Amino acid sequence: MSKKEFTYKDAGVDIQAGEKLVESIKGMVKDTHTPGVLSNIGGFGGLFRPDFTGFRDPVLVSSVDGVGTKLKVAFMAGKYDTVGQDLVNHCVNDIAVCGAEPLFFLDYFSTGKLEQHVAYDVIKGFTIACRENECALIGGETAEMPDLYKEGEFDLAGTVVGVVDRSEIIDGKDVREGDILVGFNSSGLHTNGYSLARKVLFSKYKIDDHVNDLGTTVGEALLAVHRSYLAIIRKLKSLDGIKALSHITGGGIIGNTKRVVPEGYELDIDWDSWDRPAIFDLIKKTGNVPEDDMRQTFNLGIGLIAITDQHLIHDIRELFAEENEMVYEIGRVIRKQGNGKS
Repeated sequence: MSKKEFTYKDAGVDIQAGEKLVESIKGMVKDTHTPGVLSNIGGFGGLFRPDFTGFRDPVLVSSVDGVGTKLKVAFMAGKYDTVGQDLVNHCVNDIAVCGAEPLFFLDYFSTGKLEQHVAYDVIKGFTIACRENECALIGGETAEMPDLYKEGEFDLAGTVVGVVDRSEIIDGKDVREGDILVGFNSSGLHTNGYSLARKVLFSKYKIDDHVNDLGTTVGEALLAVHRSYLAIIRKLKSLDGIKALSHITGGGIIGNTKRVVPEGYELDIDWDSWDRPAIFDLIKKTGNVPEDDMRQTFNLGIGLIAITDQHLIHDIRELFAEENEMVYEIGRVIRKQGNGKS
């Protein structure tokens, strides 16, 4: 009696499926390529020749991130083309607030069993956002790992690399008392706070329940694409006096913005200076979530903050007036209060 043969496919890994996926995405990935790209996907490494013409002292800036449990909402909704956009935009924002322009992006997609249409939609999302951010998708990894993920689930991670002239780095070193905080709208939760949001909302609602206060379904509100602030930041950099920029992610407005404020200063936020999107009110009301938790967990409708001289608020509002981009003065920098010790 002959022994049973076990193949890699029997173990749950389909190499041919992976090869078919690569072939199916080559065209749309190539559409993201900029002049610096020297390779197509499929090689051992992505080749990129940066053009540093016009830079006196170029500095590379990089960031890596994931989408978190927002993926759980995508699984529930069966909608996969937005989480790829979320990942690219999140990473791009993280380097853009340092003053950098994105050069290229790399992704990591891992799953238990590769489903062609799911992976295709996710990568399509990468390419949409890469084109919008003028950032080349030059490579990635698709990993099929049986038994590690539940059926129908996957995980994502991404890395972006950009460049900024050293003299143009925005790092907050010149922030001082009296500087103001200028906020720009988020599109919703972006990619943070989903563990709390899911626990609260799905205790009462289903993914496709329409909520009048939202004007949409719960799933659509939760899957709203994380905004890219690159275009806004490019405009802000044209002004003299932008001292720091903060991308509001996990940790909320204070948790993120204090990272770009020098020692000895703190933030005085006027929490009533902008209207919170309905999704945050729904979470707070449905889960009876304490206000402190809301502020530490969510962006609450402000996804980008610029710290600037007081006199610039008029110029900033004028800069974005034609685009109907709301500009909020949401607080100021103050000296840190003492603890009574000498």
